[in-house]
Amino acid sequence: MKHFLIVVDMQKDFVDGALGTEEAVAIVPAVVRKIEGFDGEIFATLDTHFENYMETAEGKHLPVPHCIKDTPGWQFDQAVAVALDRKGFTPVEKRTFGAINLPELVRQAAGGEDFDLEVIGLCTDICVVSNALLLKAAFPEAPIKVDKACCAGVTPQLHEAALATMASCQIETE
Repeated sequence: MKHFLIVVDMQKDFVDGALGTEEAVAIVPAVVRKIEGFDGEIFATLDTHFENYMETAEGKHLPVPHCIKDTPGWQFDQAVAVALDRKGFTPVEKRTFGAINLPELVRQAAGGEDFDLEVIGLCTDICVVSNALLLKAAFPEAPIKVDKACCAGVTPQLHEAALATMASCQIETE
């Protein structure tokens, strides 16, 4: 069986930049340990926006420019970047909450073998839940889990609400 780790948006702007939180900073060591100890293939998403962000639908609802491609805030958190580089990973740029090409990348990497998925990262209540549900819809029989100690939401309450939503959709939240 193949094992895939999906590291969602562990970028500077979400950790300690434009949209960073204390909770996001606090999970970095756990995320690094998870990456370093993972035995399988790793995909890491990058929330990717451009200079016209404020003109987009997202920018109109969340008027905080963030993760503008090739800016420091778009880069992975430094400790996460080091861990990812050591282990090797496939970067997946995404323009919205869910990486719509991620299921096909996983399918190709699985090469017809059975697999399981683990999802970690930021923010639990936006991009983590979006990607976990996208993967569950694409692979309803694959075991999917979310390590809640390696996730943080916009607020602790929204983190817990997203975990409950994912558990309702048969995604294991440990």
